[in-house]
Amino acid sequence: MATETLIPLESNPEVMNKFLQKLGVPSKWNIVDVMGLEPEMLSWVPRPVLSVMLLFPVSDAYEEHKQKEENEILSKGQEVTNNIFYMKQNISNACGTVALVHSVANNTDKINLTDGHLKKFLDEAKPLDAAARGTLLEKSEGIINAHKELAQEGQTNTPSAEDPVNHHFITFVHLDGALYELDGRKAFPINHGPTTPDTLLEDAATVCKQFIARDPNEVRFTVVALTEAN
Repeated sequence: MATETLIPLESNPEVMNKFLQKLGVPSKWNIVDVMGLEPEMLSWVPRPVLSVMLLFPVSDAYEEHKQKEENEILSKGQEVTNNIFYMKQNISNACGTVALVHSVANNTDKINLTDGHLKKFLDEAKPLDAAARGTLLEKSEGIINAHKELAQEGQTNTPSAEDPVNHHFITFVHLDGALYELDGRKAFPINHGPTTPDTLLEDAATVCKQFIARDPNEVRFTVVALTEAN
C-alpha cells in the first residue's frame, strides 16, 4: 500500500496551536516562536517549556551525521528510558504532526488531554513499539484530517502534496533526567545527556546550534517551543 503524502504543516505557532486544540490540548499550553538561541532571546520564552521543536533543511550534512550517529550508538549503545514515547514517521510530510504528537505524548503528566482523537491514539499506541505506533498514526483519521485541514492555513502559499519538501521537524523533550531528540526518520530516540525541566530550553538550544553549525551556508532554521501560556 502506498503511503499517503500530506501537505506539510507550516511552522506557524497560530496554525500549530489550532491543530493541538482541535486534538484536545487545553489552550493553557501554547506553541511560541523562539526568536534566537542566545541566552537573552531564550529568556523571552514563557516558562515552563515542555518541548522544543526544530524545523531544518534536510541536507547531505544531516544525512551523513544521521548515519554516523546511528552507527556510533549501535556500536557503543545509549541509555534510553522506557518511559519515552517515540514513533516512526511513515507518512510523507507529516513530520510536523509527528513532532507535535511527540511533544504532547511525553508530557501527558502535565497536559490534561480532553477526550478526542489524540487521547484515543495515545491510549492505543502506548503498548506498541515505535514502528507500530507509526502505522497506527496512518490509520488515525481524526489526526490526519486535522493535519489536512490546518495545512491549508498559514501565511505562505499552500504547496500541493506533490511539491518537493526538504524541511524536517524534530522534537526535544526532557524525560527522566535526560534530553531526548525525537526524529521519526531516525532509528531510535537520541539521548543528548542530562537536562532538567528548567534547563530543557537552553540544553535543546545547544543541540539546535549543532544542527545549524553542520550547515553553515543554510539559514532556513526555525525553532518553536511548547510552553504554558502567560
